Amino acid sequence: MRAYHLTSLDTPPQLTTLSPPPPAAGEVCVKIAACGLNFADLLMMKGQYQDMPQLPFTLGMEVAGTICAQAADGAGPGIGTRVAVFGGAGGLAEYGVFDAARVIRIPDKMSFIDAAAFQIAYGTSHLALDHKARLRPGETLLVLGAAGGVGLTAVEIGKAMGARVIACARGAEKLEAARRAGADHLIDASHEDIREACLAIGGLDVVYDPVGGDQFTAAMRACNPEARILSIGFASGDVPQIKANHLLVKNISVMGFYWGGYLKFRPDLLTRSLATLLEWYEARRIQPHVSHTYPLAEAGTALELLRSRQSTGKVVVTMT
Repeated sequence: MRAYHLTSLDTPPQLTTLSPPPPAAGEVCVKIAACGLNFADLLMMKGQYQDMPQLPFTLGMEVAGTICAQAADGAGPGIGTRVAVFGGAGGLAEYGVFDAARVIRIPDKMSFIDAAAFQIAYGTSHLALDHKARLRPGETLLVLGAAGGVGLTAVEIGKAMGARVIACARGAEKLEAARRAGADHLIDASHEDIREACLAIGGLDVVYDPVGGDQFTAAMRACNPEARILSIGFASGDVPQIKANHLLVKNISVMGFYWGGYLKFRPDLLTRSLATLLEWYEARRIQPHVSHTYPLAEAGTALELLRSRQSTGKVVVTMT
């Protein structure tokens, strides 16, 4: 099989030919149709991700495809079942072996491209806003990086939960994508003062932040009393340093959130969240936004698009 494989942190990944591994007990083999890319893939290439696989490994955290083989114990859905999997790695390949417990069936009406773009982005935003921040109808939600892979889903889900949503992104094209996703107010981070714009709207109750850096600081200064800030990631490359006395004055809570971590200590929350999201998808309440698709032979180009922040929503690689 072809696979986009990383053998060393000192050399870029390469498209190579490997033998598909047979599934062991509790595993299934998936004939992969599509793989969704994530910012974490870029971090893995540098050895900077918090949950690094052991080298060498194949990049690609989330996939969609068809089960083509099972272990002797028969774990997981049967051969031929259409599924999506958050495997953590191994997705940029024509075949992948994954833990059967991580496999979810996808609706017949869901394309493999939609399914590959679904789990991490929507799962992150739904569990963060619903379980962690307890977002309530009528509250004001600021989404930083609102045109990115997780940002657009936070806009969609925030609206679905009844919030007033402020979308912050750079440039008219990205802000238009956020507006189409349901944003009520738009802030262009390339030239607008985020703090002043948010205060003019009435301040913030919840902040969804996959960016970090100066945008985190500006958003925190626009928070209302008892606001909740979700620290999702640091796409800016700048991890903010928080002064605890600033949190104290307004009784603000800052909460770290890592979706994949729940697989280890509360997988039931992920299961319930994804079930809700698939119901919303079938009811057309949410719709994945995939701005670019590339074939496996151009996986490097697809990752560079993500690195340069030229995409909106998700970038998906297909195995054709």
